[in-house]
Amino acid sequence: MIAFLTDPIVVTILLTIAGVGIVLELFSHKFGIAGFIGVAALLLFFYGHFQAGLAGYGTLTLFVAGILLIFLEFFLPGAVSGTLGVAALILSLFLAGEDTLQIGVSILIALFVSIIVFFIMIKVLNKKLVLFNKMVLFDTARKEDGYVSNVNRTDLLGMEGKALTILRPAGTVIIKNERIDVVSEGGFIEQNSKVTVIKVEGARIVVREVK
Repeated sequence: MIAFLTDPIVVTILLTIAGVGIVLELFSHKFGIAGFIGVAALLLFFYGHFQAGLAGYGTLTLFVAGILLIFLEFFLPGAVSGTLGVAALILSLFLAGEDTLQIGVSILIALFVSIIVFFIMIKVLNKKLVLFNKMVLFDTARKEDGYVSNVNRTDLLGMEGKALTILRPAGTVIIKNERIDVVSEGGFIEQNSKVTVIKVEGARIVVREVK
């Protein structure tokens, strides 16, 4: 059994099953069957290499830590826990492998198959990546909820005021005892000059000097 589990072909198959299981779990809201199958494949891999004397307790500890971090990813915000978990798993695989080149090839094959499954899930089956959803804020600040990006002061159109500061072209004017940040139509306007509002574009208020 140990010889079978440490065979390069079997190792590649086990790692591929584990990789596909992890990918499928990225589209699941909770840890499910695919995740358990993937973990079982990894357990078989490490069991064979541990019994063969290729993996020590330090490697097993790193493996368990990786599994726990990936599992915590489904309960914690962001992707830090999952990223650290995958990194710990890959490192433990290299430490457990008898031949670094062989285990590297097996990991690359597993990653290649996992990437194909990933794109099939997104492009063909139109699945949504739950992990990505946890990293992106989809809430919107709606006007109905009381959020206003900026006030459109169209009520100022045509009103006259006085330049409180020099406008070159931005500055401050006084209109009906209210300090308002404005920009001139393009020219330089002296302080205390009389101005009139000719355009309002959202938060941008344009004034022109009154001769």
